[in-house]
Amino acid sequence: MVDTPQTPRSFRLAALRHLRTPWTVVVVLPLLVLALDPSSFDPILRKAIGSFFSTLPYIIFAILLIASLKAAGAETSIARVFQGNQNRMIVMAAFFGGLAPFCSCEVIPFISALLALGAPLASVMAFWLSSPLIDPPTLLITAGALGWSYAVAKAAFAVGIGLLGGFSIKYLMQAGLFANALKDVAPSGCGCGPLPLSGKPVWQFWRAPERRDTFRQEFVANGLFLIKWLALAFLLEGLLIQYMPADLIARLVGGSGLFPIVIAALVGMPAYLNSYVAPPMLAGLTEQGMSAGAAMSFMIAGGISSIPAMAAVWSLVRQQVFFAYISLGVIGAILSGLVFQLALG
Repeated sequence: MVDTPQTPRSFRLAALRHLRTPWTVVVVLPLLVLALDPSSFDPILRKAIGSFFSTLPYIIFAILLIASLKAAGAETSIARVFQGNQNRMIVMAAFFGGLAPFCSCEVIPFISALLALGAPLASVMAFWLSSPLIDPPTLLITAGALGWSYAVAKAAFAVGIGLLGGFSIKYLMQAGLFANALKDVAPSGCGCGPLPLSGKPVWQFWRAPERRDTFRQEFVANGLFLIKWLALAFLLEGLLIQYMPADLIARLVGGSGLFPIVIAALVGMPAYLNSYVAPPMLAGLTEQGMSAGAAMSFMIAGGISSIPAMAAVWSLVRQQVFFAYISLGVIGAILSGLVFQLALG
């Protein structure tokens, strides 16, 4: 076979693909600050580095935890939640949604397989809503950036929103809605491996060489992933604190009323930030005057608009179910913000 020589255009495209990474932003933004506003370079960098190292123990524990869960095959036990009494399924799905150690693309084939196997839409919706909001690494990153009060509350709200969505769909279906919820042809997966519905977890994974290999691969992959996104997040936090006017934040999403919480939810939904970037950025915004309720509302609304989760809903179910998912997410975000604001007094 004769190699086809690459054209200058193909070289440029390849170079652009390699540059489209958070690392590029992490390098370029400080250089721009140094060139355009040298006096701000030191405080921004100090804030970013200090926040990163204060969160580092949580990052390391999160990486170890997710690598262990993946090596043990813990996701195979999640499918058992969707068996038996429907009310029990909804409750268990909402709880287990926050524990599923899936990569982003595994959400789609997992839910596709559940629906293909006849799992009730209500219980699947409970899992759909809670799963993008919290997982073990997100819990630890949120605790490191915002404190345990935010982390525990977000986990509780994730379960609550899952329950709200699951039981809402159940009763709406009993009233005659969503009778034909699924699209005619559901995709079977995204090409990232076998469906995670078979087998049993092996908790003593270190005894099996192939599982030890999985642990090492997941540790490295998740470590690079988390460090990459958190480096960007803490840099953005430093920029927000340095340049975002505190009075503007206080006017828009400060105070304890309903308005800033609703605004935060409506802004957070389209401005999707993954669950690792959002907490450090919100830490910067709360320092500038953002209320705790608005921060929680923004964080949850942004999680609901997780691209993989929304892609899963859109690709598998009809439009009315998709809009029910979005509506339940916004309502859940606003209610969570209100409850959190009231709980903090």
